[in-house]
Amino acid sequence: MKKFSQVALTENNPKWEEFVKREKEMYSRPDDVRSPFGRDYTRVLHSLAYRRLKHKTQVFFNAAGNDHICTRIEHVAHVESVSDTIANYLGLNSELTKAIALSHDLGHAPFGHHGETVISEWTKKYFAEKFWHEKNGVHFVDNIELLEDNEKILKNLNLTYAVRDGIISHCGEVDQNGIKPREQMIDLSDFKSPGQYQAASWEGCVVKLADKFAYLGRDIEDAIRLGYLDKPHQDMLKEMAKVSREKVINTTVIMHNMIINLCENSSIEKGLCLSDEMSQLLDDIKKFNYDYIYRNKRLNPFMEYSKLVLNQLFECLLSYYRGSDTVNYLDEIHFDNKVFVKDFAKWLVIYSEELLCTKEWAKEAWEKCDNNKIYGVLETEGQYVRAIIDFIAGMTDIYAIHSFEELLKC
Repeated sequence: MKKFSQVALTENNPKWEEFVKREKEMYSRPDDVRSPFGRDYTRVLHSLAYRRLKHKTQVFFNAAGNDHICTRIEHVAHVESVSDTIANYLGLNSELTKAIALSHDLGHAPFGHHGETVISEWTKKYFAEKFWHEKNGVHFVDNIELLEDNEKILKNLNLTYAVRDGIISHCGEVDQNGIKPREQMIDLSDFKSPGQYQAASWEGCVVKLADKFAYLGRDIEDAIRLGYLDKPHQDMLKEMAKVSREKVINTTVIMHNMIINLCENSSIEKGLCLSDEMSQLLDDIKKFNYDYIYRNKRLNPFMEYSKLVLNQLFECLLSYYRGSDTVNYLDEIHFDNKVFVKDFAKWLVIYSEELLCTKEWAKEAWEKCDNNKIYGVLETEGQYVRAIIDFIAGMTDIYAIHSFEELLKC
């Protein structure tokens, strides 16, 4: 127990100052009792991006309001729980794992991985690059998400390097056993693909594994509840359960057995690892989920619907481009009588370098924000497309659907 305490990311760690570094100085309070990572945790918790996770798909479309189907925010809670248990037992900084876990999926698009696939088609077309939510998560916490400071000015979240690093490196799709943190404190823009580098902290590595432990069992439970898995499939799961001397494969069993096995088998020398038997079981469960859940033909209508909704929203917003005069044009046409278009106009104002519209609503929005102005003055179509992608990527399923329904009314 506590066998990783000597490498925990605490103030005794020789790299502490590098890990708690922020892009900009933050205002401080003399009576604040939080650590830098505790402060990151509450900044994410208070953010609008975090709140929106409750209406973003995990695997199964939930806009109809089935309260028993996992959404992205519930998945995040599971990852936080698993990583906190592991970190506490091993003697790592659980405050850091909680902050990474809470923020790790902020970059997810509406409609889950299906939405991510659609957006990736746009980024490949316009920028010759793939869209992936880990990278988008860092982009959102660095440049998009805003929070009021103690003077009521909206500013970027400005999280520590350790949390930002944990977000971009949390991809668990590549099957690995014996994970150790990388030694280099690299520029996070060096990440060119998911899973390219391990996290720089042991705590970030814990969240990467906790993510996988958390989603596999929960997705199985939802699939059974929705009738995706018939008796033969459930019998297959029972056979897999015998490997760990259990009767069932579900969230409780997977989380418990994987957590205990990881804690027993891991060491600083070997890295974070499962026994060979448990590692194989994890791979088998993951393969089962891909074969019978994630690639299930019953998801095809949802995939096609997601593609239709997002592509129509993208094409609609793209049609309004008028260079640096775009916001004025949108105001002149009364935002095409669409709420989401008006929201998008305000979005453009907030993230552009100069006031693109002199109307009172635009002036008020622009002047209360001291944030990164990432779209310049919309002088190129590329900047404008970036704005559309960021706007749509931040949507919830429900907001995207309501916006699409606005298109149907015209």
